[in-house]
Amino acid sequence: MSIPSGDAPEQDQEQPLISHLVELRQRLMWSMLIILAVFLALFYFSNDLYEYISAPLTALLPEGTSMIATDVTSPFFAPFKLTMMVSIFAAMPFILHQIWGFISPGLYRHEKRIAVPLLVSSIFLFYSGIAFAYFVVFPLIFGFFTSVGPENVAVMTDISSYLNFVLKLFFAFGIVFEIPIATLLLIWSGISTVESLSSKRAYVIVGCFVVGMLLTPPDVISQSLLALPMWLLFELGIVLGRLLVRRDPEGEEADDSGEPDTGQGG
Repeated sequence: MSIPSGDAPEQDQEQPLISHLVELRQRLMWSMLIILAVFLALFYFSNDLYEYISAPLTALLPEGTSMIATDVTSPFFAPFKLTMMVSIFAAMPFILHQIWGFISPGLYRHEKRIAVPLLVSSIFLFYSGIAFAYFVVFPLIFGFFTSVGPENVAVMTDISSYLNFVLKLFFAFGIVFEIPIATLLLIWSGISTVESLSSKRAYVIVGCFVVGMLLTPPDVISQSLLALPMWLLFELGIVLGRLLVRRDPEGEEADDSGEPDTGQGG
């Protein structure tokens, strides 16, 4: 049966959307498969992973005490959950590569030049935030918490509660360490300027402590340990904005040739 000629343009318009959805599905499947592969490779070591992640606390527990499991299923599901999260973190470069492969065809050449360094930097900063939380923040806050309790109270933390606590801080510090990238994007896209952001420094500092209060446990130490890096990373973003984003006298962004970026590809 012949297809009416009037239907052809409509099918031609729908085909690109369908092809994009198919590509998106394929990339999501590849991301899920790599996460599953990493998870299967790490699952045998799930208990070892939990011992490593709990080391900042167990090293400070009083002699004769240990972590406990108040739920029957906690000894299995706490390491299981940790292994799944570690798998996602470990697969993040591959996941971001899939995201980049999906969006890069729609970017202009000057956008690709800045997108690749930002993508690599965002991965590095996210891992740096997690490392900062584990090696700097955890020893300080756990040392404080285990030393201020009453003498007749034994510190024995539930393994599930501890895992939820550290994962929350990992996400908080990982996201917070992306502030230089966010600040640079605000300047590069023209949404704001270095001068405008610098003039709002006092508000940013207050906002850092508010965010630290919302994202961390209700104690001054962990709030400050999150707020101060946020402020310093904001200042780093402003410095990068001054160094990397050049604008012409009209206030428009300039490309490598020194001419204003007109938004045309090529």
